[in-house]
Amino acid sequence: MPVSFKKAIKTNKTTQNATQIEKKRYPSDITRKAFSKVAPLLEGVRKKTKSRKLDLYDIFCGVLYILKSGASWRMLPNDYPKWGTCYAYFQKWTEIPEGHRKSALDKAMSKLVREARKKEGRSSRPSLAIVDAQSVKNTDTANAKGYDGGKKVS
Repeated sequence: MPVSFKKAIKTNKTTQNATQIEKKRYPSDITRKAFSKVAPLLEGVRKKTKSRKLDLYDIFCGVLYILKSGASWRMLPNDYPKWGTCYAYFQKWTEIPEGHRKSALDKAMSKLVREARKKEGRSSRPSLAIVDAQSVKNTDTANAKGYDGGKKVS
């Protein structure tokens, strides 16, 4: 190989390593300290067949980005692992195991919310709930009944 070609490959690898280190932060990202509290819940879902090559923290932040932004999976920024990887983990984390009421992702998110509420000096569980009257199904005795296609409630 020509010397200039080897130098170009070496420079490209150095640039890739620098790019991986300087990952852009997004508002949906959480701290590693907060992630360490929910990591055992998420790691327990995957079968231990071979070692993981990607950082679970980056995958979780990618899932949080999609949940917060409402973007499609294919629009996941390049700062996160590939969208297919994040989606596969999302699928595993949202499965509800037999005999359980919540998925691993639900448990992790609930734990993060409880921690944030405690940090703000509030009760770990909310004491008030608001119900949107348009989202509650009408009773059988209701005379005027309409259909809201956006909410799929009649």
